[in-house]
Amino acid sequence: MKIEDAATVKRYYEALLARDPAHVGVFYAAVRTTSVFCLSICRARKPKPENVDFYDRLKDAMDAGFRPCKICRPTENAHDAPAGIRRLMDQLRAAPGERIRDSRLRELGMGPEAVRRWFQRHYGMSFQAFQRSLRINAALEALQAGRSATQAWASSGYESMSGFGYTMKKTVGAPPAGGGAAIVMHRFTTPLGPMFACATPVGLCLLEFVDRRMLETELRELQQRLKMPLIAGTNRHVQDAEAQVAEYFAGTRTRFELPLDLPGTPLQRLAWQALQDIPFGATSSYREQARRIGRESAVRAVASANGHNRVAIVVPCHRVIGADGSLTGYGGGLERKRWLLAHEAAVAAPR
Repeated sequence: MKIEDAATVKRYYEALLARDPAHVGVFYAAVRTTSVFCLSICRARKPKPENVDFYDRLKDAMDAGFRPCKICRPTENAHDAPAGIRRLMDQLRAAPGERIRDSRLRELGMGPEAVRRWFQRHYGMSFQAFQRSLRINAALEALQAGRSATQAWASSGYESMSGFGYTMKKTVGAPPAGGGAAIVMHRFTTPLGPMFACATPVGLCLLEFVDRRMLETELRELQQRLKMPLIAGTNRHVQDAEAQVAEYFAGTRTRFELPLDLPGTPLQRLAWQALQDIPFGATSSYREQARRIGRESAVRAVASANGHNRVAIVVPCHRVIGADGSLTGYGGGLERKRWLLAHEAAVAAPR
């Protein structure tokens, strides 16, 4: 949303002049004379107050036609975890059985309330819930690797086998000996902003920008369709997705090699496969896509199936444009779609 309140605009402009790090991610300063938007800490020459608009969301600035500043790189840095949070997450992922309580956070010079707010805002769960998710994820990976329930319990940080068994049954719907499975969710940063990657033991089932408008609905429907709970964590599919997406943005990958787990109707599955058949650097129309799957009379249904695609970039719905060459809707925002198409065209161009 564009900020219209005069007092707030004045305060934000003063923070921009002061390069105040406390306002990183709080607002985005969009300079009308250059069509660029920045973070509060940007080192670029400051605009006159009459030439700058302020937005409270990165997506809104992009939707208004502004492009990210190359100096402060707002899409990369606005939602990046603070250094202290990154250290916590690295520590927990290295030793998921460890429990970090409020007293330990204070010893590390971190306020427990601030930590809880960050996880609630960026993961939709408390810090304690995040830790529990990582413990469950570690236990599931141990069980799927063929370890016994006792071995999984010993490495997961639960104080008693009974408590471990209760948590597993409540979370994944089966006791440790019964296996069970979950959708794991991991957050990582890209040049166009942070993304969530979700995967089952079968494959990647979601890849979306975190500000996707319908993300909560998608996650809820995904759990219902797959009949699995959603927990914070990683598996090899998520790790491979993060690595391959990084290669895509670096211009060194033009085709993804990732197993997918995409529940949907028969038409949706056909449409999603047709999207993956559009070559890198090329575009297609909805009608061409419908013709390709033998459903030429079902253009609207194919367009709807594209709108229900949960795996951005890998299942490239951004490559579908209007028959007249115009950009059409995109869940990640039209500016991202424009950027992705330009990026692919540049990488695919003859050298």
